[in-house]
Amino acid sequence: MNPYQQKKRWKYILITFAVIIASGSLLYTKHLVKNISRSERTRAQVWAMSIRQTTQSDDNDFLQYVFAVRDSSLVPAIGVDEKGDIKFVRGLDSTKTFIKIPGNDNVKGTPKYDPAYFQNELEYMKKQHEPIELTMLNTKYLIYYKDSALLHELKIFPYIQLFVIAIFLLVAYTAFNTSRKSEQNQVWVGLAKETAHQLGTPISSLMAWVELIKDKFHAEKDPLMAEMENDIKRLEIIADRFSKIGSKPKLEDRSVYYVVKDFVDYFSVRVSSNISFEITGNPYLQAGLNVPLFDWVIENLLKNAVNAIEGRGKIKVEINASKTKKNLILIDVTDTGKGIPRSKFDTVFQPGYTTRKRGWGLGLSLTKRIINNYHNGTIAVRESEIGKGTTFRITLKNSKDDKQTATR
Repeated sequence: MNPYQQKKRWKYILITFAVIIASGSLLYTKHLVKNISRSERTRAQVWAMSIRQTTQSDDNDFLQYVFAVRDSSLVPAIGVDEKGDIKFVRGLDSTKTFIKIPGNDNVKGTPKYDPAYFQNELEYMKKQHEPIELTMLNTKYLIYYKDSALLHELKIFPYIQLFVIAIFLLVAYTAFNTSRKSEQNQVWVGLAKETAHQLGTPISSLMAWVELIKDKFHAEKDPLMAEMENDIKRLEIIADRFSKIGSKPKLEDRSVYYVVKDFVDYFSVRVSSNISFEITGNPYLQAGLNVPLFDWVIENLLKNAVNAIEGRGKIKVEINASKTKKNLILIDVTDTGKGIPRSKFDTVFQPGYTTRKRGWGLGLSLTKRIINNYHNGTIAVRESEIGKGTTFRITLKNSKDDKQTATR
């Protein structure tokens, strides 16, 4: 199992555990809410019965006991008669006094009756619970009640709890992920710079050996020597690429067409003759490029295209201005290879993902990083069909008007 698949597997496991924990928490809280709700209804019934009892008993001690039981109920409640008129209340806002004192509304210090408040509370209680029926002195009453503040808080607590846990996990994951990426970046930067340093000595030796061979065998005009020199220059460019990793590269306005064409000309003679290359487009389109790094991008795309082609095939590179946005340059690299499943369009750019037995899965990941981070562009799989081929699209900003002379 490659690292990407293992990472993906762990993600699914963690998500599954998170769903189980969240579901268990919600179910348990629902169970608690149900039990408390049943308990509060019982309290409301006790309060209702206590009212009836006070109208039927003359025993003062018993009445005090009944009042104590009644007053122990924390459930807000309202009692109405058969006509729907409010007759008694419990556990509501004491500042909105239910008892109205006729003729004293304007006397300083006299509480005022707020009928709208009690009516709104009654309507709210009717929506929450079924009423408790109570008969006193041959009169039928309905006792309405609502959830206490404690029960209401308990209902919303799990969601607050899950939200806080989610925030915590998100922050923890972000911190862990950032730290891990930082460590990985440091390792890769150190490895890249050391590779560039190690390549320096053999490249210098090869250059000296080529000059010695040309001088000893009078092979200055030999085409094979010219190709060897091209390969040595290529090694120098590769070493320069690795030395630039970890530092901000310098961009220069260059003709995208000519930069791509120069590399395609170099690359095409070093692969099978069964694969043909074609490059078309506008040579006057310019973008800010770091040529060694951008060549690396084209190299990775062409190598992937070559590996995708089994037998004979064709690779085509098209460079044109966007028809919808004139300030963008579109570079399409199309092959006639085996294609990519649509589900893998994003996955192919993940570090470690590869379909080759000996592949590292870093080519397209580095390609995306070079385009996104260093050239302020984008790269994506534009289209692909199994058995017919794939098109990768690079989008860059056009740095100059296409009517100007392009810098090659």
